[in-house]
Amino acid sequence: MPKINIGLTEQQRQGVIDLLNQDLADSYVLLVRTKKYHWDIVGPQFRTLHQLWEEHYEKLTLNIDAIAERIRTLGGYPVGTLEGFLKLATIKEKAGQVPTATGMVAQLVEDHEQVIRNLRDHVDSSGDEFHDQGTADFLTGLMEEHEQMAWMLRSFIEGQALDPNTQSAAADTQTPVGV
Repeated sequence: MPKINIGLTEQQRQGVIDLLNQDLADSYVLLVRTKKYHWDIVGPQFRTLHQLWEEHYEKLTLNIDAIAERIRTLGGYPVGTLEGFLKLATIKEKAGQVPTATGMVAQLVEDHEQVIRNLRDHVDSSGDEFHDQGTADFLTGLMEEHEQMAWMLRSFIEGQALDPNTQSAAADTQTPVGV
């Protein structure tokens, strides 16, 4: 393959590729959790959340593909194994937990907000440290999509009481069945 000459050094491209692989890993873990909650939701909010999460995981799937293709555009290779995703992700698995509907929504809000914080940092690093304004712009678009998804989820639980023991609705869990 001919050497890539797009105005970025090898170090700059690799720095951005590393950031993008972390974003890819977080997006994949968030996708899996969103799909799991889509499958497990019960109660009066079933239909609303089931449909909302389907919209979200479809958007996340498109974003995952776009991130992987951005990595390839820069001459890198996207992480592509579950082991790799779990190693790089800042969002951690919560195996065996099946939260209530409110707990699921609150957990997804926390996850999207984590992704937003990471993307905000990665936008700055891509532009300032690595001089890749293309990736900074790309990540800004992803961040805005996560901000919208987080807002939709936050709006769903706005005004609901939080668990008094933890002060977090995300701690609201049911007993796992067949997890």
